[in-house]
Amino acid sequence: QVQLVESGGGLVQPGGSLRLSCAASGSFFRIDAMAWYRQAPGKQRELVAATTSGGATNYADSVKGRFTISRDNAKNTVYLQMNSLKAEDTAVYYCNAVVQPTTSRGLFDYWGQGTQVTVSS
Repeated sequence: QVQLVESGGGLVQPGGSLRLSCAASGSFFRIDAMAWYRQAPGKQRELVAATTSGGATNYADSVKGRFTISRDNAKNTVYLQMNSLKAEDTAVYYCNAVVQPTTSRGLFDYWGQGTQVTVSS
């Protein structure tokens, strides 16, 4: 089984910064892609940023130039550095990992429990 534990959320003023972390633990063969999603009240969950095992990244247009996703494969951890935060970034942020549990199995999606990010003055 795979567990994803997020940390780093909180309350920040507009223009401020936060860094989210998500560590994967448990028994698995390898982690493929890792990503951050977010869900604001009354809205659908949306992709914020993603990174492959090889380091390629992609971002939602709304966060390009402000957010940076990075990954430490040795620690099975993905980070999201969020700068120049805006009120519209307020949401619950979820970590996602695409994991291959064993060499004989395919890829499976795992989710963290979510961490609240609130941008308000």
